[in-house]
Amino acid sequence: MSVKKYFPKKKYLWIIAFLVIILIKIFSSDSDRVEALYSSKFYFHFSIFLRFVFGWIPFSFGDILYFLAGCWLLWKTIKNIRLLFKKKIPGKAALKKLADLFLLMAVIYIIFNIFWGINYDRKGIAYQLDLKHLNYDTSDLKMLQKLLLDKVNASKIAVLRNHESYPSKKELIRRAQKSYAEAQKIYPFLEYKNLSVKSSLYGTVGDYLGFTGYYNPFTGEAQINTTVPLFLQPYIATHEMAHQLGYAKENEANFVGYLAAVNSHDTLFHYSTYFDLFIYANREVFYFDSLSSHLALQQLIPEVKDDIRELRKFNAEHQSLLEPAITWMYGNYLKLNKQPQGMHTYNAVVGMLIAYYKKYGKI
Repeated sequence: MSVKKYFPKKKYLWIIAFLVIILIKIFSSDSDRVEALYSSKFYFHFSIFLRFVFGWIPFSFGDILYFLAGCWLLWKTIKNIRLLFKKKIPGKAALKKLADLFLLMAVIYIIFNIFWGINYDRKGIAYQLDLKHLNYDTSDLKMLQKLLLDKVNASKIAVLRNHESYPSKKELIRRAQKSYAEAQKIYPFLEYKNLSVKSSLYGTVGDYLGFTGYYNPFTGEAQINTTVPLFLQPYIATHEMAHQLGYAKENEANFVGYLAAVNSHDTLFHYSTYFDLFIYANREVFYFDSLSSHLALQQLIPEVKDDIRELRKFNAEHQSLLEPAITWMYGNYLKLNKQPQGMHTYNAVVGMLIAYYKKYGKI
């Protein structure tokens, strides 16, 4: 069967899509080119435009788009399965539907990459800060664990001493923006314009699927799952805003979120960040020395231990049969996008923190 014979109107779309994908692959093959021309120039301005277009909307427009796309996909699937069982889809029509599906996937792939995905191939924050020797040994890891242990205890004490309570969702997002404004004074490349951070419309669903936040590359919106424990949410906000700035890889978004949070004057953001990073470091130590990991947990002040218990309880109450499958799929998505460690990429922030400490002498 000839594509030309059955799809004469769409053969040019196929040719164009194929050529654009090839151009994207060629362009993305050079990280210097991506950093200089795409991430620092085109994407920087384009992302500001997206946040301007969708940021004023009080709800997540991207979540609505996802819902409509899901409904359309479900309707199409059910319709075609029914026709298939009724044997009302002839061979030519089936081939056309399959070709249309692949063309749609190609178009989505192109839009995803132009709007954001090429950032996976940038040089990134380690390059911008000239961080070298990101590899580390067990002694480095234990050193970091001790530093973060002291930080998480001290920041929790500061929160308690100041009698701070967690703000509204709107105020939390405003404070996250302010933290980037403070970080920009030290790191100009962290300039953040046009706030576009929303509460996820699928927060409760996310609790059972295991996500705390996500970035929508098609609308430029960052979504926070505001149903998770409050002490997690400040760092989730700065992490997702890092994605908006073009730091696509999860370890980089973790590190940029850390830079924004700890350079603010907000102790709630300090605690949220150090809490999460301590968990990452402690988990890494456990792989090499489980005894040291347990001893570090015992040295946490009671109030931090209470938060760990609350987090464990929350996770236990929201277990589902789908979460392992979702985690597996997302892990493979990360691997396909230059993150071979999969879900473990989040933990890879510890290497950047160690390199940062060795260069700047602070955490």
